[in-house]
Amino acid sequence: MSDTQIEYRRIEGRSTPFYQMLLVLTVMAVAGVVATWILWSEGLHLSGMTNRIPWGVQITMAVFYIGLSAGSLVVSGLYGVFGRIEYKPFARLAAYIAMLFLIAGLLSILTDQGRMDRVFVEPFTHFNVRSMFSINPGLYMGHIVLCVVYLWALFREKKLLTRVAAVVVVLWAITVHTGTGMILGFIPRELHQSPLLPPSFVAAALASGTALMIIVLVTLFRLTRRHLDDALIVWLGRLLAISLVVVFYFMFIESAYRYYLIESREAARFYLFGGFHSVLLWGGLMIVGCLIPSVILFHPRLGRTIPWIVFAAAMVVFGVLCERYVIVIPGQTNPPELFPGMVITTSPLDEGFVSYSISSYEALQAVGVLGIVGLLFVLGLKYLALAPVEARLPRGAGS
Repeated sequence: MSDTQIEYRRIEGRSTPFYQMLLVLTVMAVAGVVATWILWSEGLHLSGMTNRIPWGVQITMAVFYIGLSAGSLVVSGLYGVFGRIEYKPFARLAAYIAMLFLIAGLLSILTDQGRMDRVFVEPFTHFNVRSMFSINPGLYMGHIVLCVVYLWALFREKKLLTRVAAVVVVLWAITVHTGTGMILGFIPRELHQSPLLPPSFVAAALASGTALMIIVLVTLFRLTRRHLDDALIVWLGRLLAISLVVVFYFMFIESAYRYYLIESREAARFYLFGGFHSVLLWGGLMIVGCLIPSVILFHPRLGRTIPWIVFAAAMVVFGVLCERYVIVIPGQTNPPELFPGMVITTSPLDEGFVSYSISSYEALQAVGVLGIVGLLFVLGLKYLALAPVEARLPRGAGS
C-alpha cells in the first residue's frame, strides 16, 4: 500500500441497525437536553453538587473527554508527524474523533454551569493571564480550529500542510491537556496542588486516547467488513503498554510524595484509603486500568491477539475514567486548609469531610453528551470519507 493507493469511502448508512442506532443516540441526546433544561430552570440544587463540591460528574467527564481528544491525535500523529505511512489510513478518523471529544468536553463544561449564558462572554471579556480558567477557553477553541485545518489538509492530500498542521495540532493538544491539568494542579489544596499533575494528565490522556482508537478501529472495520491488518493494531497495543507504565509511574511518585510529607500525610491517607474513591483508585485504575492490561499487552501471545488487545484497551479507558474521578472529587471532599495555622470559628461552608453522589439529572446530562457526540460520529462516517476501504501493512514494513 503506497501513499497514493489509499481509498477512503463513506459508509452507506441505509440498514435497519443504522437507523436504530441513530434513534438510540437521538433519545440519549434529548434526555440530556431535558435534564439540562430542568437544572438550568430549577437550579443546581437538584444536582449532587454543593458549595463544597462545585465540580461534579460533568467536570470529571469534561477532563476525561479532553484527554481522549488529546490522546486520539497520537494515532493521527504517527502519520502526520512521524511519517509512518502505514498509519495514514487512520489519520482522518483519529483527527475527527479528537475534535468530537473536545466538543464533548466543552458541552460537559457548558451543561455544568448554572448560568450557561455567561460561558460565551465572561472568559473572553475578562481575560486574566494568571488564571488557568481564563487561559483554557482560548486553548480549547484554538484546538478545534486547528483540528478543522488539519482535517482539511488530510482530505485535500496537501502533504506539506498536513505535516505542519499535524505537528502544530499535536503540540497544541498536549498544551491543552497540560492546561487542564494545571487548573487542578495549581489549586492550593492538598489533594489537588502538584507540579506532577499536568504531565500525569498528559500521560493518562495518551493512554486512554490510544486505547479508544484501538477499540474504534477494530470495531468499525469489522462492522463495515473492511480489511485491517492485525500488525497495525498489535503495534498500537505496544504503544499503549508503554503509556501504561508511564501512567503508573506518575501516579506512584505523586502518591508517595504526598504520603512522605508529614503535613499532607493525613490527606494522602484519605486519598489512598478513605472510601469509595479509594476503591476506584486501587480497583478501577491500578488493577483494572493498569495492572491487568499491562499483563495482557506485554504477554508474548495475548499481546498479539486482537480480541485480547481490544479487551485490554477497554479496561484502560475505564481505568482512566476512574483516574479522572479520583483526581477531581476527593480533593473537594477532603477538608480544605484555607488558613494554615489558624482556627476557623464560623464559615458558610460545610466543615470537615463531605460526600458527593451523582444525581439522576447529572447522569442524564452525561448520557446526553455521549448521544450528541455519537450522532456526530455516525453522521460523519455517513457523509464524510473518513475511513479507508482497507488498512494494510506496507510491504517490507515491520509490525
